Amino acid sequence: MIGAKRRRGHQGVFALFKHLDSTVEACKALRAAGHKGFRAYAPLPEHELLEEGLALTHSPVRVFTLAGGLTGAATGFAFTSWTSMDWPLVTGGKPILSIPAYVIIAFECAILFGALSTVIGLFVNAGLPNLRPLVAYHPECSNGSFGVYVTAPPARIGEARKILAGFDPDELREEPEGFDV
Repeated sequence: MIGAKRRRGHQGVFALFKHLDSTVEACKALRAAGHKGFRAYAPLPEHELLEEGLALTHSPVRVFTLAGGLTGAATGFAFTSWTSMDWPLVTGGKPILSIPAYVIIAFECAILFGALSTVIGLFVNAGLPNLRPLVAYHPECSNGSFGVYVTAPPARIGEARKILAGFDPDELREEPEGFDV
């Protein structure tokens, strides 16, 4: 299940396709017509559907990883510096703050915080846990077929239906509240 969330007061149209090419072209046509509230269903991850059909290029999870890694490195340096200043041990004329010795702790904290923030970013961007029921589900989307579910205001639902019908879907139905077969 890939795409946008359902909006209140909108109606939905579901189209079931046998071929990936038809699904990608239908998504492109919906985007060109200005529709934003649609989801694409696939039996397995299809990069062509994500990149060309839905125009999704980069995962936002990488920003979480970068922010976590930088925060971890800063935390590692801050923690070791604060510890050295709070409990100074002058040994052999070495300076109290010795940055090269703190790089190892900073690196380990960067790895730890980066990994944890990646997991958090994955959950946030995937919308997990999903406490809302599915908007649309068709068992054929897990069995080799592709689906597109469009939500639109009642005034534009006819346009979305016409666009989807132009790509010869195996099944096309209008569902005002979504469906679960």
